[in-house]
Amino acid sequence: MTETRMAEPTGWVGWIAFAGIMMIIIGALQAIYGLVALLNDTWIVWGNGNAVLLDITVWGWVHLIIGVVVVLPGLGVLAGNMLARIIGVLVAGVSLLASFMALPLYPLWSIVVIALDVLVIWA
Repeated sequence: MTETRMAEPTGWVGWIAFAGIMMIIIGALQAIYGLVALLNDTWIVWGNGNAVLLDITVWGWVHLIIGVVVVLPGLGVLAGNMLARIIGVLVAGVSLLASFMALPLYPLWSIVVIALDVLVIWA
């Protein structure tokens, strides 16, 4: 009778699981960010003596769609799909750019999502 041995998991297995879970969390944060922008779509930005009224409905839809798109590869990464890992890095980059562009609207929230996106890309 021959004995079969399972290969020892490397340290990268933990990082891949971390990236998958973080992608799901980032997607949820982006979706919440989008819902907040959709439900509270009128913003007043104060400048040098002027006030500008902005409608951020489009940003709400963009973040909601990005949130859904980030969750799907996150589930694929947890399942061990290599294509989902590649798509996950690309989608995390898009999420990072969208959060960077929305930095003036929600600074703290955007910084948290940017930091998580950087960790996912690194992992």
